[in-house]
Amino acid sequence: MKTRFLKIDRESLGLAELRLISGVLRNDGVMVCPTETFYGLGVLAFSENAVKKVYRLKERELGKPLSVVIADIAMAEEIAAVLPPLFWTLSREFWPGPLTLVVKARPLFPKEMLGPGGSLAMRIPDAPWLRDLIRYLNAPITATSANLSGTGEISRPEDIIEIFKGKVDLIMDGGRTAGGLPSTIVDLASDQPRLLRAGAVPVSRLQKYL
Repeated sequence: MKTRFLKIDRESLGLAELRLISGVLRNDGVMVCPTETFYGLGVLAFSENAVKKVYRLKERELGKPLSVVIADIAMAEEIAAVLPPLFWTLSREFWPGPLTLVVKARPLFPKEMLGPGGSLAMRIPDAPWLRDLIRYLNAPITATSANLSGTGEISRPEDIIEIFKGKVDLIMDGGRTAGGLPSTIVDLASDQPRLLRAGAVPVSRLQKYL
């Protein structure tokens, strides 16, 4: 596979860049891109073919669902079957940002994307360029770290190139990323909200809601 390389400004993308990246994703391509913390693997979350590529690349077990990043609350309403009252409280306080919320999804996604009871994990990212891309595509993108399952996350573009050159369609070089903790995950799809993973949003800030 021939891999394209694209240097980007993590604040914004030009129209030519949006067209190039969206063209790759709309053809079931896989991109590696910088996030607020580490580099991630992104595909169109509605594409079963593209989603399966992510599992193969990461050597990830089927049955471990992938989360998505969305552009705005309107997109959350489009892809969720139910948004409970606590969703609105938490999304207002913590989005855009590193809080992932699990809700019941509409039947729009490959089964590999979904958790128990057809649930889906989503968040609005801090990165303005990524929100612009998702809005341009009008579709959510997978949000999973660009690494092999069981290995550490990657923040340096040179390490990404070494591992993924020739294996993905597009590598976006945004320089070294900040690293840090992954997003905190809260399950709102069950009868009672519960913390699934501690992360960048401290548990102390969530205790009053849980």
